[in-house]
Amino acid sequence: MHPFFRSFALRASAHPVLSADFESAFAAARHAAPATAAAVQTAERLPEWNLTDLYPAMDSPELKADLDKADVACKAFETAFKGKLAALLALPDGGAALGAAVKSYEEVDDLLGRIASYGSLIYAGDTSDPARAKFYGDIQERLTDASTHLLFFTLEMNRLDDAALEAAMADPALGYYRPWVEDLRKDKPYQLDDKIEQLFHEKSNPSRGAWSRLFDETISSLRFTVDGQDLAIEPTLNLMQDPREEVRKSAGLALADTFGKNLRLFTLITNTLAKDKEISDRWRGFEDVASSRHLANRVEKEVVDAMVEAIRVSFPRLSHRYYALKARWFGKDRLEFWDRNAPLPKVETRDIGWGEAKDTVLSAYGAFSPKMADIAKTFFEKSWIDAPVRPGKSPGAFAHPTVPSAHPYVLLNYQGKPRDVMTLAHELGHGVHQVLAARQGALMAPTPLTLAETASVFGEMLTFRRLLDGAETPRARKIMLAQKVEDMINTVVRQTAFYTFERDVHIERRQGELTSEKIGEIWMKVQGESLGPAIHLGAGYETFWTYIPHFIHSPFYVYAYAFGDCLVNSLYAVYENAADGFADRYLEMLSAGGTKHHAELLAPFGLDARDPAFWQTGLSLIDRMISELESMEG
Repeated sequence: MHPFFRSFALRASAHPVLSADFESAFAAARHAAPATAAAVQTAERLPEWNLTDLYPAMDSPELKADLDKADVACKAFETAFKGKLAALLALPDGGAALGAAVKSYEEVDDLLGRIASYGSLIYAGDTSDPARAKFYGDIQERLTDASTHLLFFTLEMNRLDDAALEAAMADPALGYYRPWVEDLRKDKPYQLDDKIEQLFHEKSNPSRGAWSRLFDETISSLRFTVDGQDLAIEPTLNLMQDPREEVRKSAGLALADTFGKNLRLFTLITNTLAKDKEISDRWRGFEDVASSRHLANRVEKEVVDAMVEAIRVSFPRLSHRYYALKARWFGKDRLEFWDRNAPLPKVETRDIGWGEAKDTVLSAYGAFSPKMADIAKTFFEKSWIDAPVRPGKSPGAFAHPTVPSAHPYVLLNYQGKPRDVMTLAHELGHGVHQVLAARQGALMAPTPLTLAETASVFGEMLTFRRLLDGAETPRARKIMLAQKVEDMINTVVRQTAFYTFERDVHIERRQGELTSEKIGEIWMKVQGESLGPAIHLGAGYETFWTYIPHFIHSPFYVYAYAFGDCLVNSLYAVYENAADGFADRYLEMLSAGGTKHHAELLAPFGLDARDPAFWQTGLSLIDRMISELESMEG
């Protein structure tokens, strides 16, 4: 895949990162009822992002000029270099000449990325607005047409002689890009003939891209009837964590009803995209359904398999055990699916104002590293955050890196609850990472998902630990521990179950089209295994696979969350045992962007994700937290 589209094809970059489980901590904003959310926003004005750092407006002369410039630049690059790379490499100063070509390519990539970022952020602000939807679609088409002229470059680079290329990298001009070149060579076995690559590229928007957009616009337009009110998906999911059981039940049944009425469409989208991926994998020679994701993440299949197996074996001592404990707190043998993320009984909750949320996260970051806090503070001071809930706005939360020549933006749906604070901490972790990695440039700043989620989850952990240290009573500590355990189960257990679900769906799809009933059957099987007998997955829950966006936009993304959470637990253990110099090493790891493999990045901390025992450190932390909660049961 052309690097521009590798950087921006993932939901994490080109489009909003919606949580793979809307109920989980890292994309939360999940507690408050609509009235509460409105009250929070009325009492304290929430920030909205200022996109003029990219372009003044959708119809601005600056954007039109850059679109025209992109067309010209891509064609000029093709004219200058197509079919000429081997000759450049053979020159006496071949390293310098080829290095200059890569630098030019990077400059064009940054320009395309800036335009793409603006289009996707405008669209995320209101996916229901026809004008924005058209603008977004037109931008994608213009960029696809322009970047077709760049396709040759990476393909031709990978046809260069290995020994000659290695020798040329002795020149600093090309040697600077060694991490990018080496990453590019890993794609070599899976690249196709130029004409086929061009066909795949040009068809990406009217095929996979169109189905993904249909999913987005459908999800945004769905309405769920709860107690006589027609609500969008975000506030309806919020009600699943209302303190009142009857409200949670009403919301859960409303979700099931609307999902069920739209099941045929979601089934068609899923079947079509799974088949589309199967065709691409078959042509490229990927053996396993998730191999392309592992390649993009620069992580070995054996590492992912070891992690998944370690987590799967831990289901009984983690999720099964915790939900049985929570059911006892509620005085029940089993919890209904709409009670899974319910707040603890007899617990008073309060709205948390934006100012308090900001101070909480920045103080947690500052206690760890003043530099980290200073970077995070910039997001507030320069209007890089869009926080209010609005009709049509993308649900969930994300941090969009845009391009190194600009800066990241963060989208939230802030509704004043504790998990909203954790979401802010999570997305700012991404944001800090993206700011630090930008120094690597457009080609080497993008980070594999596994390491990207490490940065965000670490930001959450810093904030949680600071809040936990400030707990004034055992009751307050219990509430915070229970919330954190639920968040970690959502991140580790749920995402692993989602990965298993995706694998099963894609493997089954290779045998023919799947019915809604078959997909629901697979869903119920993996959910039952992961959540355990203390959660009753009643009628209607078989449709809840329909709204999870990662399945559509970036297949097999979800294991990165589990990877990041387990890795953060191990990192934090190192920090607690040897804090001196840790922050500097951590920020240096983030600054590396995509220039180093995970083994190289973790070596300074004495960690190795390839060691099967590595995953037990993170899982044992969850285990210990559940044990502490059990000791508080009385």
